[in-house]
Amino acid sequence: MSSMVQSVDWLAIAPPTVTAVAGLVVLVADLFLGDGRKALLGSVSVAGLAASALLLLPLLDGDHATFCLSGDTGLCSYTADRFTLVIQLLVLGGALLAALLSVTALKDADKGLPEGEYWFLLLSSAAGAALLPASRDLATLVVALEVASLPAFALVGIKHGDRKSSEAALKFFLSSVTATAVSLMGISFVYATTGTLYLTRIADRIQHVDGQFHTLAQAGVVLTLVGFAFKTAAVPFHFWVPDTYVGAPLPIAAYLSVVGKAVGFSGLILVTVVAFPSYADVWGPALAALAALTMTVGNVGALRQRATRAYSAVRLLAWSSVGQAGYLLVPIASAAYSKDAEKAIGSTVAYALMYAAVNLGAFAVAALVARTSPRNRISDYRGLYARSPLSALLLGFFLLCLAGLPPGIIGLFAKVTVFSAAVDAGLGWLAVIMAVNVVIALFYYLQWTTLLFRSPEGETERHPVPAPLTAAIALTAVLAIALSGAPQLILRFSATTLF
Repeated sequence: MSSMVQSVDWLAIAPPTVTAVAGLVVLVADLFLGDGRKALLGSVSVAGLAASALLLLPLLDGDHATFCLSGDTGLCSYTADRFTLVIQLLVLGGALLAALLSVTALKDADKGLPEGEYWFLLLSSAAGAALLPASRDLATLVVALEVASLPAFALVGIKHGDRKSSEAALKFFLSSVTATAVSLMGISFVYATTGTLYLTRIADRIQHVDGQFHTLAQAGVVLTLVGFAFKTAAVPFHFWVPDTYVGAPLPIAAYLSVVGKAVGFSGLILVTVVAFPSYADVWGPALAALAALTMTVGNVGALRQRATRAYSAVRLLAWSSVGQAGYLLVPIASAAYSKDAEKAIGSTVAYALMYAAVNLGAFAVAALVARTSPRNRISDYRGLYARSPLSALLLGFFLLCLAGLPPGIIGLFAKVTVFSAAVDAGLGWLAVIMAVNVVIALFYYLQWTTLLFRSPEGETERHPVPAPLTAAIALTAVLAIALSGAPQLILRFSATTLF
Protein backbone atom coordinates (compact mmCIF):
# COMPACT_ATOMS: atom_id res chain seq x y z
CA MET A 1 0.00 0.00 0.00
CA SER A 2 3.02 2.32 0.19
CA SER A 3 2.59 3.11 -3.50
CA MET A 4 -0.87 4.60 -2.98
CA VAL A 5 -1.09 8.40 -3.22
CA GLN A 6 -2.72 10.73 -0.75
CA SER A 7 -5.87 12.76 -1.38
CA VAL A 8 -5.57 15.50 -3.97
CA ASP A 9 -4.99 19.10 -2.89
CA TRP A 10 -7.29 20.74 -5.44
CA LEU A 11 -6.23 24.25 -4.48
CA ALA A 12 -2.59 23.45 -5.25
CA ILE A 13 -3.35 22.11 -8.72
CA ALA A 14 -6.05 24.71 -9.50
CA PRO A 15 -4.01 26.98 -11.86
CA PRO A 16 -3.11 24.34 -14.49
CA THR A 17 -6.43 22.53 -13.95
CA VAL A 18 -8.58 25.59 -14.62
CA THR A 19 -6.54 26.32 -17.76
CA ALA A 20 -7.10 22.75 -18.99
CA VAL A 21 -10.83 22.90 -18.18
CA ALA A 22 -11.12 26.19 -20.08
CA GLY A 23 -9.53 24.46 -23.06
CA LEU A 24 -12.10 21.65 -22.93
CA VAL A 25 -14.95 24.18 -22.62
CA VAL A 26 -13.67 26.00 -25.71
CA LEU A 27 -13.35 22.73 -27.65
CA VAL A 28 -16.95 21.68 -26.87
CA ALA A 29 -18.41 25.16 -27.33
CA ASP A 30 -16.81 25.40 -30.76
CA LEU A 31 -19.09 22.57 -31.93
CA PHE A 32 -22.23 24.53 -31.15
CA LEU A 33 -21.31 28.14 -31.98
CA GLY A 34 -21.98 29.57 -35.41
CA ASP A 35 -19.34 31.44 -37.37
CA GLY A 36 -20.71 34.78 -36.20
CA ARG A 37 -20.23 33.91 -32.52
CA LYS A 38 -16.74 32.36 -32.61
CA ALA A 39 -15.34 35.49 -30.97
CA LEU A 40 -16.86 34.25 -27.70
CA LEU A 41 -14.21 31.54 -27.64
CA GLY A 42 -11.52 34.18 -27.32
CA SER A 43 -13.33 35.81 -24.41
CA VAL A 44 -13.68 32.45 -22.62
CA SER A 45 -9.98 31.72 -23.17
CA VAL A 46 -8.83 35.10 -21.87
CA ALA A 47 -11.14 34.76 -18.85
CA GLY A 48 -9.87 31.24 -18.16
CA LEU A 49 -6.23 32.31 -18.20
CA ALA A 50 -6.99 35.34 -16.01
CA ALA A 51 -8.83 33.12 -13.50
CA SER A 52 -5.92 30.65 -13.45
CA ALA A 53 -3.49 33.46 -12.69
CA LEU A 54 -5.71 34.79 -9.89
CA LEU A 55 -5.83 31.32 -8.31
CA LEU A 56 -2.13 31.67 -7.54
CA LEU A 57 -2.99 34.21 -4.82
CA PRO A 58 -4.45 31.71 -2.27
CA LEU A 59 -1.27 29.64 -2.60
CA LEU A 60 0.99 32.42 -1.29
CA ASP A 61 0.35 31.47 2.35
CA GLY A 62 2.88 28.61 2.23
CA ASP A 63 4.11 25.58 0.34
CA HIS A 64 1.52 23.09 -0.90
CA ALA A 65 2.22 19.55 -2.08
CA THR A 66 0.05 16.78 -3.47
CA PHE A 67 0.28 13.38 -5.19
CA CYS A 68 2.64 12.24 -2.43
CA LEU A 69 3.55 8.68 -1.49
CA SER A 70 1.47 7.63 1.51
CA GLY A 71 4.51 6.06 3.12
CA ASP A 72 6.66 9.19 2.70
CA THR A 73 4.92 12.56 2.46
CA GLY A 74 8.26 14.14 1.63
CA LEU A 75 8.12 12.51 -1.81
CA CYS A 76 5.51 14.36 -3.88
CA SER A 77 5.00 14.62 -7.60
CA TYR A 78 3.48 18.12 -7.42
CA THR A 79 4.76 20.93 -5.21
CA ALA A 80 3.46 24.51 -5.24
CA ASP A 81 6.34 26.36 -3.57
CA ARG A 82 7.62 29.89 -4.20
CA PHE A 83 9.60 28.83 -7.26
CA THR A 84 6.54 27.12 -8.76
CA LEU A 85 4.27 30.10 -8.18
CA VAL A 86 6.67 32.60 -9.75
CA ILE A 87 7.14 30.49 -12.87
CA GLN A 88 3.40 29.78 -13.10
CA LEU A 89 2.75 33.51 -12.89
CA LEU A 90 5.21 34.06 -15.74
CA VAL A 91 3.64 31.26 -17.80
CA LEU A 92 0.00 32.20 -17.25
CA GLY A 93 0.71 35.92 -17.58
CA GLY A 94 2.61 35.31 -20.82
CA ALA A 95 -0.19 33.09 -22.15
CA LEU A 96 -2.77 35.74 -21.20
CA LEU A 97 -0.90 38.44 -23.13
CA ALA A 98 -0.46 36.08 -26.10
CA ALA A 99 -4.23 35.45 -25.94
CA LEU A 100 -4.95 39.20 -26.08
CA LEU A 101 -2.72 39.46 -29.15
CA SER A 102 -4.48 36.43 -30.63
CA VAL A 103 -7.94 38.00 -30.37
CA THR A 104 -6.88 40.71 -32.80
CA ALA A 105 -4.87 38.33 -34.99
CA LEU A 106 -7.80 35.94 -35.43
CA LYS A 107 -10.16 38.79 -36.28
CA ASP A 108 -7.72 40.20 -38.85
CA ALA A 109 -7.25 36.73 -40.37
CA ASP A 110 -10.97 36.79 -41.31
CA LYS A 111 -11.58 33.04 -40.83
CA GLY A 112 -8.12 32.22 -42.16
CA LEU A 113 -7.34 30.57 -38.82
CA PRO A 114 -9.64 27.98 -37.17
CA GLU A 115 -10.62 29.71 -33.94
CA GLY A 116 -11.82 26.71 -31.93
CA GLU A 117 -8.70 24.66 -32.60
CA TYR A 118 -6.47 27.67 -32.05
CA TRP A 119 -7.82 28.47 -28.59
CA PHE A 120 -7.94 24.81 -27.51
CA LEU A 121 -4.31 24.26 -28.51
CA LEU A 122 -3.13 27.48 -26.82
CA LEU A 123 -4.88 26.64 -23.55
CA SER A 124 -3.65 23.03 -23.63
CA SER A 125 -0.07 24.17 -24.11
CA ALA A 126 -0.42 26.74 -21.31
CA ALA A 127 -1.78 24.03 -18.96
CA GLY A 128 1.26 21.84 -19.61
CA ALA A 129 3.59 24.80 -19.17
CA ALA A 130 1.96 25.66 -15.83
CA LEU A 131 2.28 22.05 -14.66
CA LEU A 132 6.00 21.73 -15.36
CA PRO A 133 7.51 23.99 -12.65
CA ALA A 134 5.45 22.14 -10.02
CA SER A 135 6.70 18.71 -11.16
CA ARG A 136 9.03 16.97 -8.73
CA ASP A 137 9.59 13.67 -10.52
CA LEU A 138 11.05 12.99 -13.94
CA ALA A 139 7.93 11.27 -15.28
CA THR A 140 5.72 14.27 -14.51
CA LEU A 141 8.39 16.58 -15.90
CA VAL A 142 8.43 14.77 -19.25
CA VAL A 143 4.63 14.59 -19.46
CA ALA A 144 4.33 18.32 -18.69
CA LEU A 145 7.04 19.13 -21.23
CA GLU A 146 5.23 17.20 -23.97
CA VAL A 147 1.80 18.59 -23.07
CA ALA A 148 3.30 22.07 -23.43
CA SER A 149 5.10 21.18 -26.68
CA LEU A 150 2.72 19.07 -28.77
CA PRO A 151 -0.03 21.73 -29.10
CA ALA A 152 2.70 24.28 -29.92
CA PHE A 153 3.70 22.26 -33.01
CA ALA A 154 0.14 22.47 -34.30
CA LEU A 155 -0.14 26.19 -33.46
CA VAL A 156 3.00 26.96 -35.49
CA GLY A 157 1.55 25.20 -38.54
CA ILE A 158 -2.06 26.29 -38.09
CA LYS A 159 -2.04 28.73 -41.05
CA HIS A 160 -3.60 26.51 -43.71
CA GLY A 161 -2.04 26.78 -47.14
CA ASP A 162 0.94 28.77 -45.85
CA ARG A 163 4.14 27.06 -46.93
CA LYS A 164 6.30 28.91 -44.38
CA SER A 165 3.99 27.87 -41.57
CA SER A 166 4.01 24.19 -42.56
CA GLU A 167 7.78 24.15 -43.01
CA ALA A 168 8.31 25.84 -39.64
CA ALA A 169 6.01 23.37 -37.87
CA LEU A 170 7.78 20.38 -39.45
CA LYS A 171 11.24 21.68 -38.50
CA PHE A 172 10.05 22.49 -34.97
CA PHE A 173 8.42 19.06 -34.59
CA LEU A 174 11.30 16.94 -35.90
CA SER A 175 13.98 18.71 -33.90
CA SER A 176 11.87 18.67 -30.71
CA VAL A 177 11.05 14.98 -31.03
CA THR A 178 14.74 14.17 -31.48
CA ALA A 179 15.67 16.19 -28.38
CA THR A 180 12.90 14.52 -26.36
CA ALA A 181 14.05 11.06 -27.43
CA VAL A 182 17.59 11.84 -26.27
CA SER A 183 16.26 13.13 -22.94
CA LEU A 184 14.17 10.00 -22.41
CA MET A 185 17.26 7.89 -22.96
CA GLY A 186 19.06 9.96 -20.33
CA ILE A 187 16.16 9.56 -17.90
CA SER A 188 16.21 5.80 -18.43
CA PHE A 189 19.92 5.80 -17.56
CA VAL A 190 19.25 7.82 -14.41
CA TYR A 191 16.42 5.47 -13.40
CA ALA A 192 18.60 2.43 -14.07
CA THR A 193 21.32 3.72 -11.75
CA THR A 194 19.10 5.15 -8.96
CA GLY A 195 15.89 3.11 -9.08
CA THR A 196 13.67 6.18 -8.61
CA LEU A 197 12.17 9.08 -10.55
CA TYR A 198 11.62 11.49 -7.64
CA LEU A 199 14.05 14.40 -7.93
CA THR A 200 15.05 14.62 -4.26
CA ARG A 201 15.53 10.86 -3.98
CA ILE A 202 17.63 10.89 -7.16
CA ALA A 203 19.81 13.58 -5.56
CA ASP A 204 20.48 11.26 -2.60
CA ARG A 205 20.99 8.01 -4.48
CA ILE A 206 23.03 9.23 -7.43
CA GLN A 207 25.84 10.17 -5.05
CA HIS A 208 26.27 6.53 -4.09
CA VAL A 209 26.13 4.86 -7.49
CA ASP A 210 28.41 1.83 -7.86
CA GLY A 211 31.68 2.61 -9.60
CA GLN A 212 30.81 0.44 -12.59
CA PHE A 213 27.66 2.55 -13.18
CA HIS A 214 29.30 5.94 -12.67
CA THR A 215 29.83 6.57 -16.41
CA LEU A 216 26.23 5.52 -17.11
CA ALA A 217 24.99 8.00 -14.51
CA GLN A 218 27.10 10.79 -16.02
CA ALA A 219 25.74 10.01 -19.47
CA GLY A 220 22.22 10.05 -18.06
CA VAL A 221 22.75 13.49 -16.52
CA VAL A 222 24.04 14.99 -19.77
CA LEU A 223 21.40 13.40 -22.02
CA THR A 224 18.56 14.41 -19.68
CA LEU A 225 19.57 18.04 -20.09
CA VAL A 226 19.28 17.94 -23.89
CA GLY A 227 15.47 18.20 -24.10
CA PHE A 228 15.39 21.20 -21.78
CA ALA A 229 18.32 22.83 -23.60
CA PHE A 230 16.26 22.53 -26.79
CA LYS A 231 13.32 24.32 -25.19
CA THR A 232 15.56 27.15 -24.03
CA ALA A 233 16.88 27.53 -27.63
CA ALA A 234 20.44 27.04 -26.41
CA VAL A 235 23.03 26.65 -29.17
CA PRO A 236 23.37 24.16 -30.92
CA PHE A 237 19.69 23.36 -30.31
CA HIS A 238 18.56 26.76 -31.58
CA PHE A 239 18.31 26.24 -35.35
CA TRP A 240 14.50 25.92 -35.29
CA VAL A 241 13.93 29.36 -33.76
CA PRO A 242 14.13 31.92 -36.65
CA ASP A 243 12.05 29.95 -39.17
CA THR A 244 9.54 28.88 -36.52
CA TYR A 245 8.96 32.44 -35.32
CA VAL A 246 8.50 33.68 -38.90
CA GLY A 247 6.19 30.84 -39.93
CA ALA A 248 3.99 30.90 -36.82
CA PRO A 249 1.22 33.45 -36.21
CA LEU A 250 2.86 36.40 -34.45
CA PRO A 251 1.07 35.83 -31.10
CA ILE A 252 2.39 32.24 -31.10
CA ALA A 253 5.92 33.48 -31.80
CA ALA A 254 5.53 35.77 -28.77
CA TYR A 255 4.19 32.86 -26.73
CA LEU A 256 7.10 30.60 -27.66
CA SER A 257 9.65 33.32 -26.95
CA VAL A 258 8.48 33.69 -23.35
CA VAL A 259 6.41 30.70 -22.21
CA GLY A 260 8.49 28.20 -24.18
CA LYS A 261 11.63 29.52 -22.53
CA ALA A 262 10.02 29.48 -19.08
CA VAL A 263 9.24 25.79 -19.59
CA GLY A 264 12.80 25.00 -20.65
CA PHE A 265 14.52 26.98 -17.92
CA SER A 266 12.29 25.79 -15.08
CA GLY A 267 12.86 22.19 -16.17
CA LEU A 268 16.58 22.80 -16.49
CA ILE A 269 16.73 24.26 -12.97
CA LEU A 270 14.81 21.33 -11.49
CA VAL A 271 16.96 18.62 -13.04
CA THR A 272 20.26 20.35 -12.29
CA VAL A 273 20.09 21.94 -8.84
CA VAL A 274 17.40 19.62 -7.38
CA ALA A 275 18.06 16.22 -8.97
CA PHE A 276 21.76 16.36 -9.87
CA PRO A 277 23.54 18.71 -7.42
CA SER A 278 26.29 16.14 -6.83
CA TYR A 279 27.05 16.11 -10.56
CA ALA A 280 27.64 19.86 -10.71
CA ASP A 281 31.11 19.13 -12.08
CA VAL A 282 29.37 17.63 -15.14
CA TRP A 283 26.50 20.02 -15.87
CA GLY A 284 28.20 23.20 -14.57
CA PRO A 285 30.94 23.42 -17.25
CA ALA A 286 28.49 22.18 -19.91
CA LEU A 287 25.96 24.94 -19.15
CA ALA A 288 28.69 27.59 -18.89
CA ALA A 289 29.95 26.65 -22.37
CA LEU A 290 26.36 26.59 -23.69
CA ALA A 291 25.72 30.05 -22.18
CA ALA A 292 28.80 31.57 -23.85
CA LEU A 293 28.02 29.94 -27.19
CA THR A 294 24.31 30.78 -27.09
CA MET A 295 24.65 34.48 -26.30
CA THR A 296 27.37 34.92 -28.92
CA VAL A 297 25.59 33.10 -31.76
CA GLY A 298 22.26 34.77 -30.92
CA ASN A 299 23.62 38.31 -30.87
CA VAL A 300 25.73 37.84 -34.00
CA GLY A 301 22.68 36.40 -35.77
CA ALA A 302 20.58 39.41 -34.76
CA LEU A 303 23.37 41.77 -35.85
CA ARG A 304 23.34 40.29 -39.36
CA GLN A 305 19.67 40.99 -40.05
CA ARG A 306 19.06 43.34 -42.99
CA ALA A 307 16.44 46.01 -42.42
CA THR A 308 14.84 45.54 -45.84
CA ARG A 309 14.52 41.75 -45.68
CA ALA A 310 10.99 40.37 -45.34
CA TYR A 311 10.10 39.54 -41.73
CA SER A 312 13.44 40.93 -40.55
CA ALA A 313 11.81 42.43 -37.43
CA VAL A 314 10.54 39.02 -36.31
CA ARG A 315 13.86 37.39 -37.22
CA LEU A 316 15.75 39.97 -35.19
CA LEU A 317 13.51 39.28 -32.18
CA ALA A 318 14.04 35.55 -32.73
CA TRP A 319 17.84 35.81 -32.78
CA SER A 320 17.66 38.26 -29.88
CA SER A 321 15.70 35.67 -27.88
CA VAL A 322 18.50 33.17 -28.51
CA GLY A 323 21.02 35.72 -27.18
CA GLN A 324 18.83 36.39 -24.14
CA ALA A 325 18.69 32.63 -23.50
CA GLY A 326 22.46 32.74 -23.15
CA TYR A 327 22.19 35.35 -20.39
CA LEU A 328 19.53 33.24 -18.65
CA LEU A 329 21.84 30.22 -18.66
CA VAL A 330 24.64 32.09 -16.86
CA PRO A 331 23.18 31.96 -13.31
CA ILE A 332 22.19 28.30 -13.70
CA ALA A 333 25.76 27.47 -14.66
CA SER A 334 26.96 29.66 -11.77
CA ALA A 335 24.88 27.60 -9.33
CA ALA A 336 27.29 24.71 -9.91
CA TYR A 337 30.19 26.78 -8.55
CA SER A 338 28.47 29.09 -6.09
CA LYS A 339 28.13 28.55 -2.34
CA ASP A 340 24.70 30.20 -2.58
CA ALA A 341 23.00 28.29 -5.40
CA GLU A 342 19.59 29.63 -4.36
CA LYS A 343 20.72 33.21 -5.00
CA ALA A 344 22.08 32.25 -8.41
CA ILE A 345 18.80 30.59 -9.42
CA GLY A 346 16.94 33.66 -8.16
CA SER A 347 18.96 35.71 -10.65
CA THR A 348 17.71 33.55 -13.54
CA VAL A 349 14.11 33.84 -12.37
CA ALA A 350 14.45 37.63 -11.98
CA TYR A 351 15.94 37.97 -15.48
CA ALA A 352 13.18 35.75 -16.91
CA LEU A 353 10.48 37.98 -15.40
CA MET A 354 12.08 41.11 -16.87
CA TYR A 355 12.58 39.47 -20.26
CA ALA A 356 8.98 38.21 -20.37
CA ALA A 357 7.47 41.63 -19.77
CA VAL A 358 9.55 43.62 -22.25
CA ASN A 359 9.81 40.95 -24.96
CA LEU A 360 6.04 40.47 -25.01
CA GLY A 361 5.73 44.24 -25.23
CA ALA A 362 8.04 44.33 -28.25
CA PHE A 363 6.04 41.57 -29.94
CA ALA A 364 2.78 43.43 -29.16
CA VAL A 365 4.04 46.54 -30.98
CA ALA A 366 5.31 44.31 -33.80
CA ALA A 367 1.79 42.88 -34.07
CA LEU A 368 0.45 46.42 -34.32
CA VAL A 369 2.83 47.31 -37.15
CA ALA A 370 2.11 44.00 -38.92
CA ARG A 371 -1.54 45.03 -39.34
CA THR A 372 -0.48 47.66 -41.90
CA SER A 373 2.88 46.13 -42.97
CA PRO A 374 2.39 42.34 -43.20
CA ARG A 375 5.99 41.77 -44.32
CA ASN A 376 7.13 43.18 -40.96
CA ARG A 377 10.53 44.47 -42.08
CA ILE A 378 12.65 46.56 -39.74
CA SER A 379 12.51 49.31 -42.36
CA ASP A 380 8.70 49.38 -41.92
CA TYR A 381 9.29 50.87 -38.46
CA ARG A 382 10.93 53.98 -39.89
CA GLY A 383 8.95 57.02 -38.78
CA LEU A 384 6.69 55.04 -36.46
CA TYR A 385 6.76 58.00 -34.09
CA ALA A 386 5.01 60.14 -36.72
CA ARG A 387 2.26 57.52 -37.19
CA SER A 388 1.85 56.33 -33.62
CA PRO A 389 3.91 58.32 -31.10
CA LEU A 390 2.99 56.25 -28.04
CA SER A 391 3.69 52.93 -29.76
CA ALA A 392 7.09 54.20 -30.93
CA LEU A 393 8.01 55.44 -27.47
CA LEU A 394 6.99 52.16 -25.87
CA LEU A 395 8.81 50.01 -28.44
CA GLY A 396 11.90 52.17 -27.93
CA PHE A 397 11.57 51.66 -24.18
CA PHE A 398 11.19 47.88 -24.57
CA LEU A 399 14.25 47.69 -26.82
CA LEU A 400 16.30 49.76 -24.37
CA CYS A 401 15.21 47.41 -21.56
CA LEU A 402 16.41 44.44 -23.61
CA ALA A 403 19.67 46.28 -24.26
CA GLY A 404 20.06 47.19 -20.58
CA LEU A 405 20.21 50.96 -21.11
CA PRO A 406 18.44 53.74 -19.18
CA PRO A 407 15.57 54.53 -18.99
CA GLY A 408 15.14 50.75 -19.19
CA ILE A 409 16.41 50.39 -15.62
CA ILE A 410 14.89 46.94 -15.14
CA GLY A 411 16.94 45.58 -18.06
CA LEU A 412 20.13 47.09 -16.64
CA PHE A 413 19.32 45.76 -13.17
CA ALA A 414 18.64 42.24 -14.49
CA LYS A 415 21.90 42.16 -16.47
CA VAL A 416 23.90 43.38 -13.48
CA THR A 417 22.28 40.65 -11.36
CA VAL A 418 23.26 37.96 -13.88
CA PHE A 419 26.75 39.43 -14.24
CA SER A 420 27.18 39.41 -10.46
CA ALA A 421 26.12 35.75 -10.27
CA ALA A 422 28.91 34.82 -12.70
CA VAL A 423 31.54 36.89 -10.87
CA ASP A 424 30.52 35.57 -7.43
CA ALA A 425 30.82 32.00 -8.74
CA GLY A 426 34.34 32.63 -10.01
CA LEU A 427 33.31 32.50 -13.69
CA GLY A 428 35.17 35.65 -14.67
CA TRP A 429 35.71 34.46 -18.25
CA LEU A 430 31.95 34.00 -18.70
CA ALA A 431 31.29 37.48 -17.29
CA VAL A 432 33.74 38.94 -19.84
CA ILE A 433 32.00 37.12 -22.72
CA MET A 434 28.67 38.39 -21.45
CA ALA A 435 29.98 41.98 -21.32
CA VAL A 436 31.21 41.72 -24.94
CA ASN A 437 27.83 40.37 -26.04
CA VAL A 438 25.96 43.15 -24.28
CA VAL A 439 28.00 45.64 -26.33
CA ILE A 440 27.20 43.74 -29.55
CA ALA A 441 23.50 43.75 -28.68
CA LEU A 442 23.57 47.50 -28.03
CA PHE A 443 24.29 48.11 -31.70
CA TYR A 444 21.25 46.40 -33.19
CA TYR A 445 18.86 47.46 -30.43
CA LEU A 446 19.90 51.11 -30.75
CA GLN A 447 19.84 50.92 -34.55
CA TRP A 448 16.22 49.80 -34.45
CA THR A 449 15.33 52.37 -31.78
CA THR A 450 16.75 55.32 -33.74
CA LEU A 451 14.84 54.19 -36.84
CA LEU A 452 11.56 54.75 -35.00
CA PHE A 453 12.19 58.49 -34.76
CA ARG A 454 13.53 59.19 -38.25
CA SER A 455 11.53 61.06 -40.85
CA PRO A 456 9.01 58.69 -42.44
CA GLU A 457 9.15 57.83 -46.12
CA GLY A 458 5.94 58.89 -47.85
CA GLU A 459 2.71 59.98 -46.21
CA THR A 460 1.88 58.95 -42.67
CA GLU A 461 -1.46 57.34 -41.92
CA ARG A 462 -2.87 56.65 -38.51
CA HIS A 463 -4.96 53.57 -37.89
CA PRO A 464 -7.15 52.69 -34.90
CA VAL A 465 -5.71 50.16 -32.49
CA PRO A 466 -8.06 47.32 -31.42
CA ALA A 467 -8.88 47.15 -27.71
CA PRO A 468 -7.24 43.72 -27.03
CA LEU A 469 -4.02 44.85 -28.70
CA THR A 470 -4.12 48.11 -26.75
CA ALA A 471 -4.61 46.14 -23.53
CA ALA A 472 -1.61 43.90 -24.27
CA ILE A 473 0.67 46.85 -25.01
CA ALA A 474 -0.59 48.76 -21.98
CA LEU A 475 -0.14 45.84 -19.57
CA THR A 476 3.44 45.17 -20.66
CA ALA A 477 4.25 48.88 -20.58
CA VAL A 478 2.86 49.37 -17.07
CA LEU A 479 4.75 46.34 -15.81
CA ALA A 480 8.06 47.34 -17.42
CA ILE A 481 7.80 50.96 -16.27
CA ALA A 482 6.80 49.96 -12.72
CA LEU A 483 9.70 47.53 -12.45
CA SER A 484 12.09 50.14 -13.80
CA GLY A 485 10.92 52.44 -11.02
CA ALA A 486 11.45 49.79 -8.32
CA PRO A 487 13.78 47.13 -9.77
CA GLN A 488 14.67 45.67 -6.37
CA LEU A 489 11.14 44.27 -6.09
CA ILE A 490 11.71 41.74 -8.85
CA LEU A 491 14.66 40.15 -7.06
CA ARG A 492 12.74 39.87 -3.78
CA PHE A 493 9.76 38.41 -5.59
CA SER A 494 11.87 35.86 -7.46
CA ALA A 495 13.61 34.48 -4.35
CA THR A 496 13.25 30.70 -4.58
CA THR A 497 12.66 28.00 -1.99
CA LEU A 498 13.97 25.00 -3.89
CA PHE A 499 16.56 24.05 -1.26
